[in-house]
Amino acid sequence: MHNPRLVYAGNRRIGIEGLKLFLQSDWKPSVLILPKGKSAEFTDDMKALVPDIPVLEGVEFRSARGVKKLKSLNPDYILSVHFPYLIPPEVLGIPVIGTLNLHPAFLPYNRGWHTPSWAIYDCTPYGATLHWVDEGIDTGDIAMQREMEVSPDDTAHSLYQRVLRLEIELLREAIPFMSSRSLLRSPQASGGSSHRKEELQSIQLLGLAKEKPIGEILKILRALTTNRWNEAAFFEVDGLRYRVRIEIREEKGDL
Repeated sequence: MHNPRLVYAGNRRIGIEGLKLFLQSDWKPSVLILPKGKSAEFTDDMKALVPDIPVLEGVEFRSARGVKKLKSLNPDYILSVHFPYLIPPEVLGIPVIGTLNLHPAFLPYNRGWHTPSWAIYDCTPYGATLHWVDEGIDTGDIAMQREMEVSPDDTAHSLYQRVLRLEIELLREAIPFMSSRSLLRSPQASGGSSHRKEELQSIQLLGLAKEKPIGEILKILRALTTNRWNEAAFFEVDGLRYRVRIEIREEKGDL
């Protein structure tokens, strides 16, 4: 039995790693969908892995020509691996089996952006989820997911690096089920949380005159220590802004 027809929409290094998993399983996508411009990362590397298949770049997959191309391929799946663009309903309806998204969160918690930051700040469960895509933001049925522990020494950056590895493990486990067309569809639990990209700004300012428990300050600094200084916490003195990151190391040995 042949593998189902796959449209692979990927970005970043995890997009490369996910694509390699499919190729190692002798499953070559029918087409790549890749972002273009500032949001595009490692897209040339993905093209180089499968130089003989067509590529739709940027928002071309949403255009009349792109939709027509995707329909002509009659795909069974579209898989999004950290693909930064929303997939509109007219594209979601194309694959025979459905559209899947690999998300760095333990849904229904932390839908949307900056998932490790909000997992630390809100003290919510965290992990990796492969879910079916509907017209909402990370609201579709769960295919597979795995939870991971958030450690006291985790920052958003360290937590994100760990969840990337967990996502790849989850995708590796999912590929045989995708191939056999037997992935589950389990509705998400009620509740959970969602965050927009711009919401991070609401917790970045450290008011020097405000009194907060040390634990609350540590939580904020951990949540805002990413690989980008513009996402860090800050305080202001005499009209100047100072950014703050934190480093935490577990002390080995007995106390």
